[in-house]
Amino acid sequence: MRGFGIAALLVPALVTAGCVNTADPQPSPCGKRIGVFGPLSGVSANLGRNVREGVELAIEQYNAAHRACSVEMATFDSQGDPKQAPALAQRVVADEQLIGVVGPVFSGESQAAVPLLDQGQVVTISTSATETSLTSHGWTTFHRLLGNDAQQGPALGRYIEKVLHAEKVFVIDDTGAYGHGLAAQVIEALGHRVVRSATVRSKQLDFSEVVAQIVAAKPDTIFYGGYYDEAGGVLRQARAAGVTAQFVAGDGVKDEGFLLRAGPDAAEGAVITCPCHPPETAGGQFYAQYQERFGRRPVTYSAEAYDAANIFLRGLEAGRSSRPDMVAYVNSYSGTGVTGDIRFTGNGELVGSAGKVWAYRVHAGAIVTDRLIPEA
Repeated sequence: MRGFGIAALLVPALVTAGCVNTADPQPSPCGKRIGVFGPLSGVSANLGRNVREGVELAIEQYNAAHRACSVEMATFDSQGDPKQAPALAQRVVADEQLIGVVGPVFSGESQAAVPLLDQGQVVTISTSATETSLTSHGWTTFHRLLGNDAQQGPALGRYIEKVLHAEKVFVIDDTGAYGHGLAAQVIEALGHRVVRSATVRSKQLDFSEVVAQIVAAKPDTIFYGGYYDEAGGVLRQARAAGVTAQFVAGDGVKDEGFLLRAGPDAAEGAVITCPCHPPETAGGQFYAQYQERFGRRPVTYSAEAYDAANIFLRGLEAGRSSRPDMVAYVNSYSGTGVTGDIRFTGNGELVGSAGKVWAYRVHAGAIVTDRLIPEA
């Protein structure tokens, strides 16, 4: 795989053509903005920060090669709350210089925001919204750079059954679009192995009721569908109650915030799956460039966000400076990013993403890559 390093972005003809040729009927790419839509504050802010940093790195590299015609980043902080998403979507649509959005980050906010963004012809590339039905609404502007829950759920089932050899699984979800949808897929995949299910709430702190249910059910495995803060709280309190069952969760838990919330002892050995690309295997110089820029290694969704931003930037280089042109460009896009080959189906799914789900494991206080889960 090859990356989107600075050298790859040096397209000499673009720099002045869009900025000084007043006879050009196309809008200028100069001063266009790429949005980041997701939780940039609140309990899930880490996942949004990962996306923002990937976009920021791509734009900085682009601007270094196009100093006379730079691009800006605009942020839209949803705090992970679908109720805030429609107002943010209206702000996006009203910004005439905004050419595309990396996000929305979460599935619930995508359900709330994308109908408005689609009406406004704002093309979106989500790095992380995996709820299966998001690509079934007929939207022409929505895309995602990873597999959906209908792919991750069965992969989770295979891992829990064939690698962990689980017989009694307790399933928990946070009732949100992502967490509940993924949990439903896991329940379907595991069938009779699921002995009980329960729900928690976003921002919940006391999990004594669900912990009591876990203790009574005596499972050998717990699956959690939702995000890292509540997952860490559930696991911390379950371990304190003497629960030793294997803990498994989906990609919304793949963040260091989970380790902090659960505590190192409770988190040790937890398994987390994700259809996202292991950042240490990203192509080109991305890993080193990211680490140099932000002082930490790239983490969940950072590489996908970098690729998403570079799709928009390549569109601007190709003269696609209006929203309808950018929609058409992304819909027909075919290229290679740091996460691999990128091309979208007619409804916005990533071509070839089916079955590509990785398992990660908490080891010695870090989330490390375990294996690519084999397809059925």
